[in-house]
Amino acid sequence: MSTLHVVATPIGNLSDLSPRALEVLSTVPVIAAEDTRVTRKLASRFGLKAQMLSLHEHSSPVALARVLARLDDGDMALVTDAGTPGVADPGPALVSAALAAGHRVSPIPGPSAVSCALAASGLPADRYQFLGFLPRRRAERLSLLQPLASAHHTLVCFETPQRLRAALADLAEALGPTRVLVVARELTKLHEEVWRGSVAQALEHWAAVAPRGEFTLVLAGAPPAEEGAAWSEEAIRAALDELRGQGRSLREASRQLATAAGRPARELYRLGLEDRP
Repeated sequence: MSTLHVVATPIGNLSDLSPRALEVLSTVPVIAAEDTRVTRKLASRFGLKAQMLSLHEHSSPVALARVLARLDDGDMALVTDAGTPGVADPGPALVSAALAAGHRVSPIPGPSAVSCALAASGLPADRYQFLGFLPRRRAERLSLLQPLASAHHTLVCFETPQRLRAALADLAEALGPTRVLVVARELTKLHEEVWRGSVAQALEHWAAVAPRGEFTLVLAGAPPAEEGAAWSEEAIRAALDELRGQGRSLREASRQLATAAGRPARELYRLGLEDRP
C-alpha cells in the first residue's frame, strides 16, 4: 500500500521548512493541499514539481474519494495552508480515509502555531486544551467558554482579526477580566508580536489598535484562589473598580465577573452599589 505523508509547512517564515519535509515534498508525485494557491507559493520557492490536488473543508465526498484513489496509485503528501495538517483544518478526513483503506500514514513534524504560541507564552504547557477557532456566534462562544471558567489547565484557541474584539469581550464575561492572556500575532513573520496581560487589558489594547494578522490566544487556567470557593467580597469590589475604571458600567462589569466570581451578577451589582458615594 502507499504512504500518505502528513507534512508540516511554515506558518509564516518559509525558512522554517525542515530538510526532511523538503525531501518528501520534492519526491512525492502528488500533493493534496488545503489551498493550492498558497502551496504553489511554497512550490515556487523550493522548486517543487508535484501535481497538486485541492482538498479543503468544503470538498465533497466525491473529491475526497478522487484524492484517495490517487493515493492508491502511489505515495502522496498532505499539507495545509500553514503549520501541521490536522490542526484546525480538513486534514483528518483524508488521514482517516487513508487509514481505513489500509495505507500507511507518516507524520513529518514541523511548525505549529499552537506549540509556538505555548512556547512563547510563559504559561504551563504540561496540560492544555486546544479549542480550535472559536465559534462565530456569541451564544455559541459563551456556551463553549463558560464551562471552562473553573478549569485549571491552559487554554489555546485561534481567532480571526475580524472577530478578535468580540471574542475578547466574551472571554472577559466567561472566564473573568483578570484572567491572564497571551496574544500571539503573526508568529514567525515580519510583524510578529507576543502580547501579555489580562483579558481586560487586551480589550483595552485592541479597542485602540486595529487587529491585523493571524491570532493565537493562550489563556491561563483558573487561579488557585477560585478553587472550591467564590471570590471574597474584597476581591470582587477590586475587580469591579478595575472594570469601571476602564469605562464599563456597573451592570456590564457585574455580568462580566459573575462566572469567574461564582456569584450571580445581581449580587455583584448590589456590592458595587454599596461602594458608590
